[in-house]
Amino acid sequence: MYSDITSAQFQLEEPHVQFKEPHAGRFAPSPTGDFHLGNLRTAILAWAFARHAGLDFLIRMEDLDERSRPQYVTRQLHDLEEIGITWDGPVIYQSRRMPIYAEIFTDMMRQGLLYECYCTRKELAAVTSAPHRPPGSYPGTCRDLTDRERDAGRAKLASMDRGPAMRLRTDGHDLTVVDELAGPYTGAVDDLVIRRGDGVYSYNFVSVVDDALQGIAQVVRGDDLLPSTPRQVYLQRLLAAPTPKYIHVPLALNTRKVRLAKRDGAVTLRALRECGWSSGDVVELIGQSLGILGARRAGDIETHLEAAKLACGPWIVDTALLEKGPRTILRESE
Repeated sequence: MYSDITSAQFQLEEPHVQFKEPHAGRFAPSPTGDFHLGNLRTAILAWAFARHAGLDFLIRMEDLDERSRPQYVTRQLHDLEEIGITWDGPVIYQSRRMPIYAEIFTDMMRQGLLYECYCTRKELAAVTSAPHRPPGSYPGTCRDLTDRERDAGRAKLASMDRGPAMRLRTDGHDLTVVDELAGPYTGAVDDLVIRRGDGVYSYNFVSVVDDALQGIAQVVRGDDLLPSTPRQVYLQRLLAAPTPKYIHVPLALNTRKVRLAKRDGAVTLRALRECGWSSGDVVELIGQSLGILGARRAGDIETHLEAAKLACGPWIVDTALLEKGPRTILRESE
């Protein structure tokens, strides 16, 4: 089980960063392309759960990914408005918050919580996880190296024109979190990356920091992210940050039972419009996947949220039917 981490073990040395009282839900997409139906479904659910609980709703663009593009920010926000999603306050951009991340990262470094990792992606793919750990867990290769081994690691990466990743030295125990849909979930907490070798802060780190700074009380996201939640909760406790309620919702899959993607065909609002779908039709389709009939705006789904079928597995999307237009699918459900 998990050994408690108290705020006494970590203190920010500068008072510039202050965590807010939890008061909001959020949706935090990466602007790397247009939303597909699965993204839109998760966005509606995140908004509906927040509004249903009387929470504010915030939008955060997780635009540290090198594939992020400004045009997709504009298009994603437009799509959210099209289906009836509203938000409170300005949109937050992670790319504009680097000084905040740097401040917390520097304090973690000062307090000896991080260590250098010289493993390349190829080396990590080749190693076996530590005994009794799930696949993909970091085995601690660089955790306790000698000075000579560290020098050799730095030299190796310098020849590749990159620096070491910085990992959090954790206690290595499993941690159990409770999800509103999945129930108790126990996962490994390995020595997660805080900053990558190219200098970019990791998703787990910036997501935890931003949730704390924005006062996030509720996180609704795809259930593919449930395995990362124990790591994030561990980091929250280390930073003395609040832990939000988690609701991991089923993904949208194609007929091959693979996660839905734009390459599957007409799955974005723009592509569906060319097949005769309106934004209201798309919301009705999403509502139908949740067992809610006749929804035409996000607010209709929020109204009937308690009747939604969320724990019944993934939503299988037949893109061949989508391309025939809305009447075929929506009439079949009547």
